[in-house]
Amino acid sequence: MTQESKWLSDPMAMRALAHPARLSILQWLGLEDSATATEVAEHAGITPSAASYHLRMLAKYGFVQDAPPRGDGRERLWKTAVERPLGIGIMPDDQPEVRAAKELLIAEFRRSANEEAERALASVDRESEEWRDATHFSRHRIRVDAEELVQIYRQIEELLEPYIARQRKERDAPKGARLAEAQINLFPVQQRPVPGLPTEDHDARSRLSATRKQEAERHIGE
Repeated sequence: MTQESKWLSDPMAMRALAHPARLSILQWLGLEDSATATEVAEHAGITPSAASYHLRMLAKYGFVQDAPPRGDGRERLWKTAVERPLGIGIMPDDQPEVRAAKELLIAEFRRSANEEAERALASVDRESEEWRDATHFSRHRIRVDAEELVQIYRQIEELLEPYIARQRKERDAPKGARLAEAQINLFPVQQRPVPGLPTEDHDARSRLSATRKQEAERHIGE
């Protein structure tokens, strides 16, 4: 988390990563020392042949790589090649194809994050009291300048750093520890249109509809 991010800029690599199975595979391999395509398939809910294909695509763009063999070495093992958190920053001077790839990948990240939260919310009543009390979904409006917002993010990163699962292995965590997720969204609020106010397009469509209605009534009268 407090490590410097690896910022993505290759549109082909970002498009290759913007796939739900590939994001899931990459995240899971970040928690494992290594895994076979069959093990990856079981985690991602896909067939071993599909897992092999996705792993090859991830390897093509440097997201995963071969891992040292186990036992007799008959199975191919994979591990993450991503040593730093991935970052995506939309810039004013991005070329159209780069901007489109960034937006596609960000949208898939957001979809995956929302799906994770929805699954947790759907099953919270089946959790133990301890875990129900530990689960929080919150939203806050804050008043800050840009420097303060950056500082808040850095403080959250520092707070989470000792607990990051890819660095804190299961053997090092307390008994009863399990995977949890912290989702961070910090952004300036954008003004949104007031619902119900007519727009120029709406007025134009209304006038066109009224004209067509008058013409239809005129034809009926004839």
